Amino acid sequence: MGARIHLNTAGAGLPAPAVLPVMTAYLAEEAEAGPYEAEAAHAKQLEHDVYGSLARLVGTDPAEIALFASATDAWCRVVCNLRLPTGSRIWCTPYEYAGNLIALQHLAARHGCTLEVVPTDPAGDLDLAWMATHLDDRVSLVSLVHMPSGAGIVLPVAEVGALLAGSRAVYVVDACQTTGQLPIDVRAIGCHLLTAAGRKFLRGPRGSGFAFVARSLWDHVEPQFHDLHVAEVSSLHDHRLTTGRATRFETSERNNAVVLGLLAAADHAASRPGGASAEVFSALLDAVASTPGARLLAPGGTRAGIVSFAHADVPSERITAALAEDGVTGWVALGSHTPLSLAGFARFVRLSVHHYTEVADVEVAAGALRRAVS
Repeated sequence: MGARIHLNTAGAGLPAPAVLPVMTAYLAEEAEAGPYEAEAAHAKQLEHDVYGSLARLVGTDPAEIALFASATDAWCRVVCNLRLPTGSRIWCTPYEYAGNLIALQHLAARHGCTLEVVPTDPAGDLDLAWMATHLDDRVSLVSLVHMPSGAGIVLPVAEVGALLAGSRAVYVVDACQTTGQLPIDVRAIGCHLLTAAGRKFLRGPRGSGFAFVARSLWDHVEPQFHDLHVAEVSSLHDHRLTTGRATRFETSERNNAVVLGLLAAADHAASRPGGASAEVFSALLDAVASTPGARLLAPGGTRAGIVSFAHADVPSERITAALAEDGVTGWVALGSHTPLSLAGFARFVRLSVHHYTEVADVEVAAGALRRAVS
């Protein structure tokens, strides 16, 4: 069998070309010179360059970038520690990721907030008119997933940011599936927090993630603790921060090989911006739509990257197994991971394309799909 066709970037992308060499070289250096010594030798990359590269990727200042072990870690480290007014309102959408939703439930319970879902129109797009009508000073937090993991709808994050401008709401964007795939500019979006994974369309290593945390948000977050790389104890009862950066939300111990891999991925994304071409995505959409018995899960008017479907007769596991026999990697996704909109589908097939996917790859996948359901 030749090279596999990877249609599971929404789960984890193929590492960018420099990621593996950079990481293995650093691990070899740790083994030869010692971990602390290797860290000192790469201090500029680990303490400066990675923040600069990620800041350029999302359109902000390096001081507003913090590194984490995952996008979920980044999101929860900030959102779960927000100070919210008692009795205020929290907005999310039907596309909220289940992990985020669990955290919002805890946050709402702790502060006595009401958790509300922004409605959608019949096509599945957010009802911006409803948001404009119902926005008031009691809305303290608005959470949007730029693209949910189970469907390729692209939510209008910039339009929502414009709508929220000047309000009291903290605006949070989960860009786990769009960083490295779609252009990201946090200033144009107008959000206070944007979180991202390294392992998906950014093509970095697993165990990596980062966040843009706006300066205006720092004093509204109460971390459970500050680690010693950003704080020092001044007395038995007091400590003080020693940083004026978003690194205040990090912990000091991290996998430096992973950080260097993330830097390599971010640099590669800058040199090779964007996800799959419109032609490739359209070809995948057509291939699935023309598969007998397939039901597309494709809400909204703007979509990219991810095409999901359920089949009336053939289990999702059987379809992905048949695809694998033909050298195509797909994924069985769970409706419970997007429970407010996809709970009716226990399991479904998710296929995702990136800039390394060609139309010829989609044609192979289309043939494999037809054989899988025949």
